[in-house]
Amino acid sequence: MEPSRPSDHHDNAGHDDSAPAAAGIAQPALGVRGWVRYAWRQLTSMRTALVLLLLLAVAAIPGSLVPQRSADPNGVVQYERDNPEAFAVLDTLQVFDTYTSVWFSAIYLLLFVSLIGCIIPRTRHHWRALRSRPPATPARLDRLVGYTERVDAQGTVETALESAQTLLRRQRYRVERYTDPHGAPSLSAERGYLRETGNLVFHAALVGVLATVGFAGGFGYNGQKVIIEDQAFTNQLTSYDSFNPGRFFDEARLDPFSVRLDAFDAEYGLDTTTGAVQPLDFTAAVTVVERGEAAPRQIKVNEPIDIGGTTAYLLGNGFAPWITVLDASGTAVFSQPVPFLPTDSNLTSLGVVKVPDGLEEQLGMIGFFYPSAVTLASGALTSVFPEPDQPVLTLNAFVGDLGLDEGVPRNAFALDTDDLTQITGGDTGDDSIVLGLGQSADLPNGLGSVEFTSLPRFVSLDVHHDPTQEGVLISSILVLAGLLTSLFVPRRRLWVVASASAEGEGVRVQYAGLARGEDPNLERAVAEFADAHASRGPAAS
Repeated sequence: MEPSRPSDHHDNAGHDDSAPAAAGIAQPALGVRGWVRYAWRQLTSMRTALVLLLLLAVAAIPGSLVPQRSADPNGVVQYERDNPEAFAVLDTLQVFDTYTSVWFSAIYLLLFVSLIGCIIPRTRHHWRALRSRPPATPARLDRLVGYTERVDAQGTVETALESAQTLLRRQRYRVERYTDPHGAPSLSAERGYLRETGNLVFHAALVGVLATVGFAGGFGYNGQKVIIEDQAFTNQLTSYDSFNPGRFFDEARLDPFSVRLDAFDAEYGLDTTTGAVQPLDFTAAVTVVERGEAAPRQIKVNEPIDIGGTTAYLLGNGFAPWITVLDASGTAVFSQPVPFLPTDSNLTSLGVVKVPDGLEEQLGMIGFFYPSAVTLASGALTSVFPEPDQPVLTLNAFVGDLGLDEGVPRNAFALDTDDLTQITGGDTGDDSIVLGLGQSADLPNGLGSVEFTSLPRFVSLDVHHDPTQEGVLISSILVLAGLLTSLFVPRRRLWVVASASAEGEGVRVQYAGLARGEDPNLERAVAEFADAHASRGPAAS
């Protein structure tokens, strides 16, 4: 029987396979504390952190596939109209609030805890390693990487070690003097601690990204505002058309500024192969007033402007026909521009006019605006170009209770006609109102008249305040720096042993190295150091 083989091994002579098996190994019960410790170790392992990071990336995919309430509330409403059945399922799963959903937050927080639980013990271990001495010289250098010997026929053991120590320190090694197990004086050197430092910086910066986005992002906000030419917008909560604050938003933190739309310029081109109109450039000329100082600025589609840490983006544009409604006596009861929302690339636009006061009955009108109107063979109008070459406005009028006196917010771009009476267009017997620029028409039943007074333009701005940008930028730079450092800085140990040669003349010097991790250049580095030391010249790094 082999001495290292147990007596009951099934290959041993005389072992009876029919004998009952020995009792199983008795293991102590983990208990609640043991299971908690086990779960914590699993959660804080680097493998778990990588899995959670992958899950976080996968969990973020729905946020790019469907509109999010925080960024595109109108898109969510439109999605509900187009896909009511799918919307009910996705909304239950919080897909339209992906980044604040329970499941996304759970992965986010677990990744946060996992990284912190992984970093803290590694930081303590690395700190102890930085303060500890390089390891003692091994007994068998010839078993290590790059082992080589040189003979110094003229020097002594002491001079050989002193020159090796100088050379090692020149190459940024930490050096310690030892005596090897055979009694020969030796040097133990180590470098590459920066590799683990970079690794820790990488993971700490990754935590910084998560913390910045998760916490500082709560102080941000995102709002949308339609601004008509020659009108201004003030950055206060009541001025926004829609507003999405962060968790920790405080209205008092809104930056004081105003934006006035002076002019809007659009450039279009014509695709000669398809005949379709293609937008080339949009420029909004605005005046920004900040801290009492006015300055002209320009906003383009891909060139937002920064106003005191708040960024304004150009989202869309269109026309806001100035509509004037007069009562039966000719007194204006409504006179203002009304933004019409584009429905196609030629800016055929849909708008709603609501006149709650001044007439015998409340008046609502649904209108279509055609910038370059032509009449089709069917008699219907269409726009053939997005510029106002032949602007035409058509209106269908309704009377009744508009629901504006109930204290319930109403969509300014929609009109609920269920409880209203249509008085023009459709089956009413009166044609729809058709107006060219500067024209007017009478309303039925002596209600008054309506006029297409002028044609200003409007722009839609997205005002975004994100306090995470600087923190994320700094953390991202540290992530990249830490990653590059951990990849390209090798962790090496190198030993030098000097002893009198067997012939009694000169000094026998032994060299060997060991890597902490993968280091394909270690053997070459040991050989180059040995050559440099033997010649007492500068070694390669």
